[in-house]
Amino acid sequence: MMKPDKSAIVVNGRTYQTPKRPTVVICLDGSEPGYIEKAIEAGVAPTFARFMRDGAHVHASSVIPSFTNPNNLSIITGQPPSVHGIAGNYFYDVANDREVMMNDPQFLRAPTILAGMYDAGFKVAAVTAKDKLRSLLSHGLDYSDGRAIAFSSEKADHATMKANGIDDVLNFVGLPLPEVYSADLSEFVFAAGVKLVRHHRPDLMYLSTTDYIQHKVGPGTKIANDFYAMIDRYLAQLDSLGCNIVATADHGMNDKFMSGGQPDVLYLQDLFDEWLGKGNARVILPITDPYVAHHGSLGSFATIYLPTNIDAEPLIARLKATAGIDVALARKAACDRFELPADRVGDIVAISSRHKVLGTSRDRHDLSGLTEPLRSHGGLTEERVPMIVNGKIALPPGHLLRNFDVFDVALNRIQ
Repeated sequence: MMKPDKSAIVVNGRTYQTPKRPTVVICLDGSEPGYIEKAIEAGVAPTFARFMRDGAHVHASSVIPSFTNPNNLSIITGQPPSVHGIAGNYFYDVANDREVMMNDPQFLRAPTILAGMYDAGFKVAAVTAKDKLRSLLSHGLDYSDGRAIAFSSEKADHATMKANGIDDVLNFVGLPLPEVYSADLSEFVFAAGVKLVRHHRPDLMYLSTTDYIQHKVGPGTKIANDFYAMIDRYLAQLDSLGCNIVATADHGMNDKFMSGGQPDVLYLQDLFDEWLGKGNARVILPITDPYVAHHGSLGSFATIYLPTNIDAEPLIARLKATAGIDVALARKAACDRFELPADRVGDIVAISSRHKVLGTSRDRHDLSGLTEPLRSHGGLTEERVPMIVNGKIALPPGHLLRNFDVFDVALNRIQ
C-alpha cells in the first residue's frame, strides 16, 4: 500500500506531522511518577532507563478530574474536556434526569487524532485494556478497508472484522483472554501492540492500559516492579521494530486510607442531606464505572447539584471549612479553571486532599472488593504524570506540558 502524500493533518485546531515511521503513543494508566524510577533502581527496567537517559523524560499535568475517561479522551483529541465533552467516567444527564456512564460516542464532541490520521489515508490501531474506552477512542474509524484496527483486552474474544478490523484475536496475540482485575489485562495490550506492528505495521497506534496494579500497590513494591518489568520487555520489542514511542499517564495515584487501613472517606451526600434535608442535593462521583472492585467508586473529585432556589456560595464556604476538602468552587469557576464542559458539571465542584476520598452516602458504597488499603485518584494531588520518549525531543522554551500534548510530542517533537 502506497503511503499517502500528506505531510500534516489538522485535528481540533492542532497540526500534526504525519508519521514517517510507526509511532506508538501509550497511556500507562495510573502511573504516578516513581513507579518507573523504582523499577529502574531495582534493575528490572533497562529499556525505560535507556529511554530516559538517551531519549527524554519530562513531567506533564493531567486533566482534572484526574480520572481515566476524561484524560484518555483529552489525549486522543489533543484537547481538554471543555472541547471533547467527556468530563468523567460518569455524569448526571440533567435533561433526561438520569445518571449515566459516559462510555458511548454519542457523548463525544470532538474528532480523534486517530480518526484524523485514518481520514488522511494512514493505517491506525488502538488497543485498550477495558472495553469502556474502546468505542470512544476508536470513534470515526472505518474497518472496511483494512486500515483500522481497534479492540480491547477485555473483549478480545468478541472482536470481529466488521466491528474491530480484526478477528481471532486470541490466536493472533497468542495469549488467553485475561481476567479484568489482573496485570494480564495490560500485558495483553502490549503483546497485541507488538504483534500489530510486526504483522500490520500501523502508522499510528494508541495503547491504553489499566491501573489495577497501581490501585493495589505503590512504587517500589515487588508487584509494581514486576509489572513495569513486563512493560519494559515489550517496550524493548517495539523499539527494536523501529517505532517512535511516547508513554504518558492519565493520572497519578495516592494512598487514601487511615492508619488502621480503612478508607479515609468524606461522604458528601450524607453531609448535604444534613445541611439541606435528605435528597435535596445530588452528589455525583465521576470516578464511577463498571469496574469498582479496586476503588469502590471512591475518588478525590465530586460534583454537587443543588435545588434551583439554593445559593451555592454559603455551601461552598462550609465545604472549604470541612476537613479534607482542598478545593470547593462554583460551576463557572471550576469550569474556567479546569476547562470542563459546563453542562456536564454540577453547581459545586469539590476536590479532596491527598489522602482523602469523596463518597456519596455511607450505605451506597460496597467496599467488599477492596482487598488492599485503598489507593485512588481524581484530585490535584494526582495531576502530575510522566512523559517518556525513546528519542530526543524539542520543546518551546518554558512550554508547560499537558498529558494531552503526547501526540504533538510523538508526531512533531521527536528529533
